[in-house]
Amino acid sequence: MTVHFIGAGPGAADLITVRGRDLLARCPVCLYAGSIVPREMLAWCPPGARLVDTAPLSLDEIEAEYVAAHAAGQDVARLHSGDLSVWSAVAEQVRRLEARGIPYTLTPGVPAFAAAAAALGRELTIPGVAQSLVLTRVSGRASPMPEGETLANFARSGTTLAIHLAIHALDRVAAELAPHYGSDCPVAVVARASWPDEKIVTGTLANIAGKLAADPIERTAVILVGRTLSAETFRESALYDPHYQRRFRGRE
Repeated sequence: MTVHFIGAGPGAADLITVRGRDLLARCPVCLYAGSIVPREMLAWCPPGARLVDTAPLSLDEIEAEYVAAHAAGQDVARLHSGDLSVWSAVAEQVRRLEARGIPYTLTPGVPAFAAAAAALGRELTIPGVAQSLVLTRVSGRASPMPEGETLANFARSGTTLAIHLAIHALDRVAAELAPHYGSDCPVAVVARASWPDEKIVTGTLANIAGKLAADPIERTAVILVGRTLSAETFRESALYDPHYQRRFRGRE
């Protein structure tokens, strides 16, 4: 018996990985985050599978499901939104499984920031503009930010920011970043990337909050900030330059 943690991706049911889909198809038990995982994805579960929406459950209750499945010798597919490596609450579940000696695997998923960039038709690392991407968030009830992990500290690098779980604090985010990026710095808010009701609002640090005031977005949004969002006059990557020698290109 094994618990298979699966990154379900950003929303669209067909953005799950092939491995994740195949695991779903053979697990007789599926625990899924019903508030953010599309129910269409459950169609890949085998007929008669036990489907458990974990949205209303506590960690103790989720653990009890794992223990019951382990006693019955039934593999579990545990669906989480996005990718498992960030803000997934997988770590505490894995810790409990290890304490009980219950085997588990992790299958990555398409992260929300990648789906947001795809929706915008943008690359987030542009030659000569930004070659790094910072994934961060703001403090919330569920998890405060460690000391030193502030928007201002990240902004001093001038790199592209992908700010999650912060749409409720958009005013504060813009105010903290403007002194470092400039008030004219491009911003894009992508809500429910890849879902049928995907919404994109673009602007600058100076006006993005005002643009959303009349039609607010309440949750499931990524805030992207950086000059890469509007870069046009950048140099091309040397990777495909005909004079750039690499082992996959023969020398003339």
